[in-house]
Formats: sequence, structure tokens, C-alpha cells
Amino acid sequence: MTEIGTELAPIIREITQIQITAYAGAAGDFNPIHLDEKFAKTTQFGGTIAHGMMIAGLVSELIATSHKRTWPESGKLKLRFKAPVRPGDIVTAHAKVKQIRGTELTYSVGVRNHKDEDVIIGDATVAVVVE
Repeated sequence: MTEIGTELAPIIREITQIQITAYAGAAGDFNPIHLDEKFAKTTQFGGTIAHGMMIAGLVSELIATSHKRTWPESGKLKLRFKAPVRPGDIVTAHAKVKQIRGTELTYSVGVRNHKDEDVIIGDATVAVVVE
């Protein structure tokens, strides 16, 4: 039985430039901030950064792992991007049940980097199957 405060097993990943480049190709987003180190060093970020949606995908993966088919059928994400993720960062996606309303769960979700900084925060809502 799920109750308020229940945490899902986190997903931990090291982010590499190879992954960022592959994501750019899959998403069709070739912004040089993600791909061109020389250009990216001239920006406020001081180097390349991962696509926000690439990192947000870890939250979706985390919820999908526990909720299988109900996640794509009923899931909703509301996220805020707080900080960039850089190649070499180790990030952890996390989720904790914060509300139960009928057959719907709301999780407090987020992604933290290896410096324990929030890079994404928000909520995920998903229907649960009653059997």
C-alpha cells in the first residue's frame, strides 16, 4: 500500500557529452550551447550543458518504472528547471508521494546533481490501478 512519504528508488546517471550529442540528434536540437564547447565557453554557462528535456526524461523514467502503462496513459509533469547539467555531472532523479486523492498519486519530484543542488524540481501526477 502506498502512503504519503513513500519514496521511489532513485535513478542515478553520469551525464556525458556523448549522451548530450546523441540526444541532440534524436531531438533535432542542435543549439551550440549543447554541442560546441568553444562557443559554450563564451556563454554564462562556461561550457556545454545538457538539454533540459534530456534530464527531465529521468523523472519520467523513474515514474514509468513504478507505474508502467498508467504513466503514459494518465501521467502529468509540472517541472521547473533550476540549474544546468554539465558533462561529467552525476544526477539523481527522485520522487516521494506527497498527496493521495482517490486513485491518483502526486509525487514531489526532482533531479539533483552530485553537489546536492536541485537542477529540476516539480510534481508528477499519475493514476493508480485499483485491482
